[in-house]
Amino acid sequence: MKKIFFLIVLVTVTTVSIGQTRVFTKNGKVSFDATSPSSPEQITANNDKATSVIDLGSGAIQFAVLMKAFLFEKALMQEHFNENYVESDKFPKSDFKGQITNMKDVNLEKDGVYNVNVKGKLTLHGITKEIETTGTLTVKDKTVVSGKSEFVVQLSDFDIEVPGIVKDKLNKEARISVDLNYEPLKSS
Repeated sequence: MKKIFFLIVLVTVTTVSIGQTRVFTKNGKVSFDATSPSSPEQITANNDKATSVIDLGSGAIQFAVLMKAFLFEKALMQEHFNENYVESDKFPKSDFKGQITNMKDVNLEKDGVYNVNVKGKLTLHGITKEIETTGTLTVKDKTVVSGKSEFVVQLSDFDIEVPGIVKDKLNKEARISVDLNYEPLKSS
């Protein structure tokens, strides 16, 4: 499975425009919180194996996350997440392919934190939906060194069903947080 994931990432990276400056990470952090306001326990998970690439010339951005790499505080939650909700064996990854629509506002010549708008397609649980969100890119030494974003997804939009027995514990939406530390992608 890891070899297939690496091959997908390699193909993704090589399809980004040749000749443009690109930044890459293979250990980005993605977390989610689907805790219901009435729940006595937190329904959260973290994944520190997200892979992402940004073409700094065009603003094209892509990232992929293996679903089984999400870690929960309780093993039973992790088991239910993988088997019952996201069906990780059938849908092993989630990915996003999109565009930083205001890349022209990011000054790679000046260190700082820049607000960005991102638009693209998120695929989760075999369903692809258009999403738009905001985030930040941090520039240091003439390159993007990090990116952050938060957004909300409706579980029903991705055909993730919540059984009646846990409806009071699990929110109908999940807050997703993305924190990616980039390094320049070396051309071969």
